[in-house]
Amino acid sequence: MTPRDSGARVIAIANQKGGVGKTTTAINLATALAAIGKRVLVIDLDPQGNASTGLGIPRAKRSVGIYDVLFDGVALDKAAIESNVPNLWIITSSVELSGAEIELVGATQREFRLREAVAASALDYDFVLIDCPPALGLLTLNALVASNAVMVPLQCEFYALEGLSHLVRTIERVKRTFNPNLDIHGVVLTMFDKRNNLSDMVAADVRGFFGEKVFETVIPRNVKVSEAPSHGKPVLIYDMRCPGAQAYINLAGEVLRREKRLAA
Repeated sequence: MTPRDSGARVIAIANQKGGVGKTTTAINLATALAAIGKRVLVIDLDPQGNASTGLGIPRAKRSVGIYDVLFDGVALDKAAIESNVPNLWIITSSVELSGAEIELVGATQREFRLREAVAASALDYDFVLIDCPPALGLLTLNALVASNAVMVPLQCEFYALEGLSHLVRTIERVKRTFNPNLDIHGVVLTMFDKRNNLSDMVAADVRGFFGEKVFETVIPRNVKVSEAPSHGKPVLIYDMRCPGAQAYINLAGEVLRREKRLAA
């Protein structure tokens, strides 16, 4: 069974570089999609658990999470808990996940653990967004094998393109070997500073390389986006009128338009 058979669109949000806005994109895109009536599940696949924290899930409510799905056979729908955002659920990360890479090395069907969990669950969601760790290890590989598509957040800074070719090669290798349906859904430019010429140069380079795969919406560098996780809220809840929140609303619109074209 492929990820497409579950009924939900499964999108991995991945980049092996840290600090590029993966988690921020995951929780705020999920919130924007949920706000327009889509049922959304976020899977926090990063051992740091920042998506769980950013959606205000206290440690006491993380007793069952993605580790239990991967290693104990807990069903996705049993592990999912409601967030404070209507239409938005999350499967949390936990400290146990930090040892998962080592545990997966000797496991049977190690690349397919998450895909099997997706296939085995009756997912009553429109979208499943997977927040990947900042590495191209077995956890990220599980996310890519389980997904229909990959969204790549890319920071508008000097080293942004460094390592990106490795990520693209990894995606192509996963497509050839494990998941022929996998595709790059789009590249989203994050931390864009319009006062800085370097941001424009990086954006031009990325658009020159990826063409129309790059979303028109760029996510600006915005203090409200940085503040929101410390309050356990997506920026759309923390301050809906700030430029960062408006950008994620626009990004959600672009995602839906791309989905409509793909469906057609």
